[in-house]
Formats: sequence, structure tokens, C-alpha cells
Amino acid sequence: MTQATVPHIAAPSRLLQLLELRAAWELAAGVAALPWLRLAKRGDGHPVLVLPGLVASDVSTRLLRDFLTRRGYDVHGWGLGRNYGPRAGIEEAMLATIDRLHAQSGRKLSLIGQSLGGAYARLLAAQRPDAVRSVITLGSPVTGHPRSSNAWRVFEFTSGTSSVDPQRWQQVTRPPQVPTTSIYSRSDGVVAWQSSIEASELPHTENIEVVSSHIGMAVHPAVLFAVADRLALPDGAWQPFERRGWRAAVFPKPATA
Repeated sequence: MTQATVPHIAAPSRLLQLLELRAAWELAAGVAALPWLRLAKRGDGHPVLVLPGLVASDVSTRLLRDFLTRRGYDVHGWGLGRNYGPRAGIEEAMLATIDRLHAQSGRKLSLIGQSLGGAYARLLAAQRPDAVRSVITLGSPVTGHPRSSNAWRVFEFTSGTSSVDPQRWQQVTRPPQVPTTSIYSRSDGVVAWQSSIEASELPHTENIEVVSSHIGMAVHPAVLFAVADRLALPDGAWQPFERRGWRAAVFPKPATA
């Protein structure tokens, strides 16, 4: 399918944009839930690189990174200031970070990206399949049209590049060769949720639905739990997320493309 024939899903409505204000409540809920989140699975110490969303910095992922550190992972922020899009040298710097962490630890990394950071994670995993263990995206556009979002104008202004880049978009929408999880919300006020659904359910890809804002996804208790659950899977023994028991009440049945 060419870029010209990709369906242009409408960006989230003004009401959903307004509901992004609940991110402050989600932050408070995430902090309050930390004692209970200690019940989440512990990790094996492998490196985890967390990439922020558009115009955000490592500050936006601080709670998530602190939580995962306490779960036993070697967690790193991207360390490149604010994310203003794919400016010159950014992709090379992220690849250099992956290479460094992989060489230092002797182990594969997991990549977590919020929004645009998730698109980066997919690009990086495609280029470093031998160094990346898994990819988890939070409210990231992974299919559909690149302008099915309320942030594409900001992207073009800050990055100085067009949001409609057929070659780059094809790289983003093609699932990496490693286990990949897309966490999304139907009430996302920035990215059309349909754009966060993997177009085809491959044996190593999955979608997890949560009830969350876009901005608050990296601090939402359900997201923190799901991320910890996914990271705890042994390397080479990936299994889809299970919604049994109480999980079915917290995690809605995910949509299909």
C-alpha cells in the first residue's frame, strides 16, 4: 500500500483533546499506586532504554524509569534533551546509545517509547535486531496515515521536516523482527487510537488497550503494570499479554485492525 492510498483516519476530537487534562490525575494515581505495583513481576536486570514523546524530555518518563529500576532493570533515559523530532544527528545518537549499552552489558536491550519515542524505538529495533530484545510503544502511531494526529503541525514546526515521509513512515509501520507491544487508549486525545493498532497480528506482536490519556500514559498505573509484565518475559520465550481474572476488568479487550 502506497502513502497515497493509506486511509486518513481523523485525528481525535476536541473533546478528547480537552480530556488530556486528566493526565494530572493519572500522575497522582500512578504515584499513589506504587506500593501496590510492587506486586508486578520483577526483572532480570537487562538494560532498558526509554524514549520520550514529542517536545518532551526525560523528565516526562521519570516515574516510569524509577518504577522499572525498582523492578530490577538497568534503566536509561535517552539523554538528548527535548525531543524535537528527527533532527540531524538524533538517530545516530540513539543508535550509539544502544550500541554502548549493548556492549557494556553484553545483553540485549528493551526499548520503550512514548508517542514519537515509540516510532523511534521501532526504527532503531529494525536497525539493531541483534541488540534489541523487545519494543514497547505507548500511544505511538504505528500504522495508518502520519497526520491522523493532533501533533503533526508541532512535529513539522519543531523538526523542520514533513510529517509525510513515505520512506520513513514505511519503516515505522513495518513491525520490527523482535517482540513488539503497542499500548494504546481509545480516549487518546493526541494520536488516533486506530493508528496505534498493529495492522497485522504477527506471532510476535500484540496490542494492549488501557483507559488513559495520551500525555499521562507513561504514569498511568495500568500502563506501568503492563510494561513490567512485558519486560519480565524471558528472552526468547515471549508470550502475549493475558487478560485473565482481575486483568479483564482493568484492560479492555483490544481492538483488531
